[in-house]
Amino acid sequence: MRLAVVSPFVDRRHGTERALAELLERLARDYHCEIHLYSQRVEDLSLQPPSSDPQKKAGGIIWHKLPSLPGPHLLQFLFWFYANRFYRWFDRAFRSISFDLLLSPGINCSDADVIVVHALFHRLREISLKAPTPSLLKPNFFRKLHRNLYYALLTRLEKRIYSNPRVVLAAVSSRTASLLETYFHRQNVVVIPNGVDTSQFSPSARLARRDAARAQWGFQPGEMVLLLVGNDWATKGLATILEALKELSDTRARLLIVGGDLVSPWRELAQRMGVLNRCVWESACPDILNAYAAADLYVSPSREDSFGMPVAEAMACGLPVITSAFAGVSSLLHDGADGFILPDPRHVKTLADLIRRLRDQPELRTRMGQSAADAARHWTWDGNAAAVWQLLQRTLKAK
Repeated sequence: MRLAVVSPFVDRRHGTERALAELLERLARDYHCEIHLYSQRVEDLSLQPPSSDPQKKAGGIIWHKLPSLPGPHLLQFLFWFYANRFYRWFDRAFRSISFDLLLSPGINCSDADVIVVHALFHRLREISLKAPTPSLLKPNFFRKLHRNLYYALLTRLEKRIYSNPRVVLAAVSSRTASLLETYFHRQNVVVIPNGVDTSQFSPSARLARRDAARAQWGFQPGEMVLLLVGNDWATKGLATILEALKELSDTRARLLIVGGDLVSPWRELAQRMGVLNRCVWESACPDILNAYAAADLYVSPSREDSFGMPVAEAMACGLPVITSAFAGVSSLLHDGADGFILPDPRHVKTLADLIRRLRDQPELRTRMGQSAADAARHWTWDGNAAAVWQLLQRTLKAK
């Protein structure tokens, strides 16, 4: 199968892009797809053209590098949206490159055959309009105007593209599928959960790095380290975690935050709460295992998360996790057995009580961590790729 894929960038530092990298490598290697990747930036992906020998039946990934435009996200997205369509038209018209199907992770184009939905901007916009935000985190007038215009564009595109019955949709969780039905009346959405690489993320790998990782950030013996990984800290529930940390003044607890967001307002909020000296901020990096190795507990009271890949990775590492019912991964968990699920991600006391419980009961931490690792072993990228491959075959047959 010759497959065109459009994504502005692919790497292993971000959830959606990491999922795409894992999928593309398997489609090329295991299912012999010839993949033409239209992207502005590609990192940590095995790029290899298909074999010219028909006997080998080997697939490969060809990167068609697209230019990028500096400036606000709104302009960058508009440029990307039309540029990837122009480059694909050019290749078809002048290089005689045709494709069996066009695959997109999200609304990167209006002519995709199959879209894997990792996030819904309808829901994110709804949260930003309704949920209260600490004054320190509120954007200035121009940032707010830009964000509103950006979200207005993305939600309009979602309505146009996701409402089209000719576009085949796959959701990364049952929650995302239900939201697609709510917003766009799509009842034929296929649920294909993300996976986790248990050869990279495992209890043994975490423990082997634990001492060095804790020394890297200066965590002392006896300190309980909480971990949050993500890029949109307001949606990931960082404000709730900081308030819970304030409630845990009697606990030697530290918080490690890894990801990409504007740090200064969060540092100021933590300082006003009196917990700044207990927080450590770290930029996103491909080798995220060090963060899991340093932690004792993964905490993510997300206000919305289509899946929540760091939760799955933390579980694969044998860490107990606390997530929310608004994270897609929660449908794969058993509350109280292989993780805790918060019904209300903004309820600070409930979160603080769960952290205290895990602190005071080391046998519970161990038992829950073992159950979490056992559960995560069933969530494989091979299974994810097999399900997508079956969906692609059905779509091509119908087309």
